[in-house]
Amino acid sequence: MADSNQVQYTEDSIRSLDWREHIRLRPGMYIGKLGDGSAADDGIYVLIKEVVDNCIDEHVMGNGKLIDIKVTDHRVEVRDYGRGIPLGKVVDVVSKINTGGKYDSGAFQKSVGLNGVGTKAVNALSTLFRVQSYREGKTVWAEFERGILVRQGEEITNQRNGTLVVFEPDNTVFKNFHYIPQFLENMIWNYCYLNAGLTISFNGQKFVSQNGLLDLLRNKTDEEALRYPIIHLKGPDIEIALTHGNQYGEEYYSFVNGQYTTQGGTHLAALREAFVKTIREYFKKEYDAADIRASIISAISIRVQEPVFESQTKTKLGSINMAPDSNSTTVRSFVIDFVKNQLDDFLHMNNETREALKKRIEQSERERKELAGIKKLANDRAKKANLHNKKLRDCRNHLPDAKSDDRYNTTLFITEGDSASGSITKSRNVQNQAVFSLRGKPLNCFGLTKKVVYENEEFNLLQHALDIEDGLETLRYNRIVVATDADVDGMHIRLLLMTFFLQFFPDLVRNGHLYILETPLFRVRNPKNHKETIYCYSEQEKQQATDKLMKGGKKVEITRFKGLGEISPEEFGLFIGDNMRLEPVIMEKETSVPKLLSYYMGKNTPDRQRFIIDNLRIEKDMEEVALVLE
Repeated sequence: MADSNQVQYTEDSIRSLDWREHIRLRPGMYIGKLGDGSAADDGIYVLIKEVVDNCIDEHVMGNGKLIDIKVTDHRVEVRDYGRGIPLGKVVDVVSKINTGGKYDSGAFQKSVGLNGVGTKAVNALSTLFRVQSYREGKTVWAEFERGILVRQGEEITNQRNGTLVVFEPDNTVFKNFHYIPQFLENMIWNYCYLNAGLTISFNGQKFVSQNGLLDLLRNKTDEEALRYPIIHLKGPDIEIALTHGNQYGEEYYSFVNGQYTTQGGTHLAALREAFVKTIREYFKKEYDAADIRASIISAISIRVQEPVFESQTKTKLGSINMAPDSNSTTVRSFVIDFVKNQLDDFLHMNNETREALKKRIEQSERERKELAGIKKLANDRAKKANLHNKKLRDCRNHLPDAKSDDRYNTTLFITEGDSASGSITKSRNVQNQAVFSLRGKPLNCFGLTKKVVYENEEFNLLQHALDIEDGLETLRYNRIVVATDADVDGMHIRLLLMTFFLQFFPDLVRNGHLYILETPLFRVRNPKNHKETIYCYSEQEKQQATDKLMKGGKKVEITRFKGLGEISPEEFGLFIGDNMRLEPVIMEKETSVPKLLSYYMGKNTPDRQRFIIDNLRIEKDMEEVALVLE
């Protein structure tokens, strides 16, 4: 006899979803993680990118040299001056899957979006979506709500040809979201670097690049600290810029058809392979690959027909040919052949660069050999410590092996002191959240060599907890969150940890993995009814909460939290859950890591002394606890 509780699998179990239902039911398939905007790869930025990609494709085809972008807290407007969507298809191209101009290879060559999903996803995931096309004195527009057409029209116009898209992301899908301008500016600069001569206006500020990837590397480095001038190589469908600096690790920026492939892929792997191979053959010496690539800073951009990405968000290029023809050259062989020929020729013609490059490689070789002995002893110690690592309270899921959304939620909190780490440990989600406890203030490692990572037990254990000794490929947590008190000591610890990561693992910061945990400064509540409780992160929020709860003559209890250890585990759980407030540590376009660290963590220079004096403030003492306002 069948179990009466067993779910019946019948014809009624089979559902057919329309295009918008499918996108809204599984948004992660189309735009990656939902997020609140605190990470550069959150879905709200992918929505903007999907719309701008269409404008870029128009520009690449020779139509339009200006794109206007306006972004407020919750509204986005994008206007290009290309050909404009054919007026009879304005509704179809934003609401019918597999409808678009990019399936016609004659109309769009080597474009980013070929799957016909991008703007449909934006439409389905927006409370308001308006598309308007201007062509030859006529305009057709349509407005949607969560993918459903609500009104449309057409009229005569004197506006220039092109397309306008306006949308407001759905706040039931993207909860508590906000746009961070630095992430948008980085995205816009990348578009400009890849499309020399294109002008993008973002909230009234103009962005333009004339020298492509050469400008990118100039803006990402301190040219005075480079070992030799940036090598800039260009050919049909490929552009490469590279140099060596003094930082640790390897730094790459890779693009396909104007898309920033943050996770690399075939083209980046080929560049790394080709660089090593070319150097070995040129100098006729079997240098270690790690020595050749140590401290490299490079960017690569290629254009291919019908690119195959490993996900809808297009962050990693798969293994493909340069054109649909099965007999054509693969991306790997195309990149390797280009680097081998162009870089070899460049080195033959530029003696000073060649010698400086050779010196940098040989210096890396010496440093690696000097470090080898210390590294082995430290790693042996760390392996033993990891069996009983009292500093780490690990979680069950980790970035390399976690599935779907769990990957994005894997988090390591770095705390100071037993009380703070105890509160987080008791209230955390053991599936995805781990805790690493510091003992007092970490060492200021500015100006020290990587030897200190192995000699300092705490740094070595942190490095092993993250598993980043050999690069970010094995990183165990997507988010590394510094959780310290919001007082002077807590701020100092933040600076010291940021110095550690920027000095030795800058890629961790560059790729958006480092955050600061924001915890409330005040708790405002009704002393009789604790259900009326508001946690406040600033003086302004405290005042607003006080005004709200005092309506009707109620008493208000205000508690000032001095440190993380004072917050009970039950309350702490409220601050590290779905509504956790994280402040990302962002590398600005112009940021030079050595200059940044020298200014803040080096000797007390006159510049820094002036900065401190000019910005010195005396704050009113705010140590009221359980203050009852009548």
